[in-house]
Formats: sequence, structure tokens, C-alpha cells
Amino acid sequence: MVTNDRRIPVTVLTGFLGSGKTTLLNRILTEQHGQRIAVIENEFGEVGIDHELVINADEEIFEMNNGCICCTVRGDLIRILENLMKRRERFDRILIETTGMAEPGPVAQTFFVDPEMQENMRLDGIVTIVDAKHVEQHFESDEVRTQIAFADVILLNKVDLVDQAAQDSLERRIQAMNAQAQIYRSIAADVDLRKVLDVGGFDLEHAMAIDPKFLEPEYPFEWGGVFQLDSGSSFVCAAGPDPAMGLCLVPVAGEGESELADGVETAVAYFSDRDHPLTAPGEEVGADGRRYDLDLADGGSFPLAVTSPGIYAIFTEHLPEEFDARVVRADGSTADWTSAREYRPDHEHDDEVASVGIETVGDVDWERLQAWLNSLLMTRGPDLYRSKGVIAVAGQKRRFVFQGVHMLLDTSLAEPWSDDEPRTSRLVFIGRDLDRALLQQGFEQCLV
Repeated sequence: MVTNDRRIPVTVLTGFLGSGKTTLLNRILTEQHGQRIAVIENEFGEVGIDHELVINADEEIFEMNNGCICCTVRGDLIRILENLMKRRERFDRILIETTGMAEPGPVAQTFFVDPEMQENMRLDGIVTIVDAKHVEQHFESDEVRTQIAFADVILLNKVDLVDQAAQDSLERRIQAMNAQAQIYRSIAADVDLRKVLDVGGFDLEHAMAIDPKFLEPEYPFEWGGVFQLDSGSSFVCAAGPDPAMGLCLVPVAGEGESELADGVETAVAYFSDRDHPLTAPGEEVGADGRRYDLDLADGGSFPLAVTSPGIYAIFTEHLPEEFDARVVRADGSTADWTSAREYRPDHEHDDEVASVGIETVGDVDWERLQAWLNSLLMTRGPDLYRSKGVIAVAGQKRRFVFQGVHMLLDTSLAEPWSDDEPRTSRLVFIGRDLDRALLQQGFEQCLV
């Protein structure tokens, strides 16, 4: 345990969708644990409802009667942390709950690469909650594997839903993935908070072993190279693992690593331009401040709009070798790069996993809602990683709250609707291959 470090300890709480993070968060926000904790919570979903599942989360920052301060993340994490630091005297530690679809690395990275954060806070540890009932279905997910790999503490939750042999087998598999983490078993995330909030230090060396680029910022591209280009040069690719690839062409004032570094920020700005229609083979790619999406369904050659010989940097969304990509001069010879490097790419979610949000003003018929939810979970349960909602039920003064993981559904009544607010139902479904229109239609049929 760190005893002579006066910086604020920070715990990152992660875990796949429905693992029990909100349950643990509510324990922290309601139990009289005697600790002053600032809690930052986030979610993956296009309709925000976690602030209604979490006790009294109405404002961005508010105080609980047990010494906690709770924040809902509506902006950049660093902005929220800076805002919290203005209230430094009101709390002793910080807990950050990440979205279930997030890898913890970028959040943890904040406390090592941002000078102000590094000066005022220290990462005490990463705690990963694992759903003992459903995690077997998601072990192939990059998010799940990374969440487990980065953990200092793993909470094997919902052990009451599986037998002892399954618990032991799952723990052995987790230990094979991360032998350094402490593993605790729990029911409904009931754990001594000292086991998750007082780890004593995040292991940077372990993080670097998992991800050698851990301390690097994320970029919207994966590779960059510097070339001497002449008029008539082209970027030539074969068909690759993706049907398209983003590319930008940046003029630089020389050759080598320094010139490549100088072009990075320009390339980030180019890639931030979202008005980039698909570029077909034979169409020009210019050094004009745009990102070009190359149509690589069948491969092809893309002329580089170089009006005069010069030094240019090319930044690509994927590694060139994935597409057998190369730069070819007008005479047919290959132009070799004078310097090149790989970059840490932005994290992207599985394209098949999406969030469907529904938000509707008006009361819902209780019996129709029950029938629809039960039918939905029975027919689509394996594809529904998480379902949750706050519903205005006709004739009911209190909010109806439900949370589901696959085919399991938990329901309860929450605080009453106030007289001066619209009775608005909000639902979020997170899963694979969801049909937005069908979900919307199904819920609307439950309205009174």
C-alpha cells in the first residue's frame, strides 16, 4: 500500500455489459463506509439512463450523505477530473466506472501522460467485474480479454448463478489470462470495499507488457511514412481485410523522424474531416486537408495529386502490409519510405455490437410491456448483452426500472415521478445485430 504519496488515489472500475458495475456503484453511493469518494460513471448507449439507475444522479456533480460525490460523464474525462479538483477538500479518493464496452487502457493512460493529472493523482488500481454466468459467451471479445488482462483486482460476480465446478474452472481460466490479479468471488457485487478501493498501486510495467504502446496517445490512423514523391506517383493496394481504408497525404519540410512527427498533428486534423466520400480506383488523392476513404473491395491504384516533386508523409488507417500497399512512381518503380512508424490506433467497438436507444413521452400498459419484454428476451436473449430502462407505467406513481443480461431480467420500483416533469420512458438495448425499427415498433405497441 502506498503510504507516503499524497496524491489522490484513483480506482478504475471496469467490466463487460451487465457484469454488476452499477450494482457495486450503488453500494458505494449508499453504504455508510466512512470514506469520502468521488465517483465518475459513464455508459455506452445513445439514450442516457444510468443516471436514473444510480441513486439521485440528476446533476453532473452532486454530493451524497455518506461522503460520496457522484459525477456523470457528459464531457471529456480530464475536464471532469479538473472540475473535481476544485472540490479537492471534499473527498479522499476517486472511482471511475467505465462503460462496459470500453477497454480500461485509455482511461488508465490519462494518469501517466497528462502532466497535471500525474502531479495531482495516482492510479491506485484497475478493478474488473466478471459476470460468472455469462462471461463464457464473451471471452472472444477484445474488450473482455483486455479488461481482464489489465486488472489488478478481479471480482468474479454472480457466483450464485453457477455451480462450484464452473466457478473454479472460470477462475482458473482468468488466472491463465492474468496471473497477477487478486480474484474475489461475490454475489450482487457484495464485497469489502477495502479490497477494491485500496489496491496500493497500478503496475505500469505489467500494463506495458500487455500493450507496449500503453503510454502513447491514440491516433485515428495506424501507420505513417515519409516519401520523396514525383508527379505521376500512385498509391497501389490489393484487396484487404476491410473494403475501405482511410488515407491522407501531408506535405512535410524534409525527411526523417522529425518530419514524420511534424506531420502527425496535421494528419489528425485531416482525419477529423468526416466529409470524405468513397474514393474509387483511378481517382486522385490530394494533399488538400482531406481524409480519403479508398475503395479497396477489389484493390486498385490511386493517383497522388503531386504537382511538383517534394517530401510527403502518408498516413493510413491500417497497416500497409494488410493491403500489400505501396507507392509507385510514374516509371513503375516502387518508392521506398525514408522513415516510417506504427501508431496506437483509436479503439473501435465491434461493428456488430450496437446500442439502440428508445425515448418516448407517455404511459405504458403494464401487461403489454411484460409480454413484449418476455418475448424479446426469449427470442433474442443470446444476442442481448444488456437491456435496461426506466418506464412510466400507467397508474403507477413510481418509476419502473428494469435491467437485463441476456435472458435474465431484474425489475424494481424507483423514486416517484414529480408533478412538474414529463413521464418519459427511456430504454437502451446493447447487443449484436439489433433491429432498431423492430424494437421501436415493439415498444410503441406497449404505449397506452
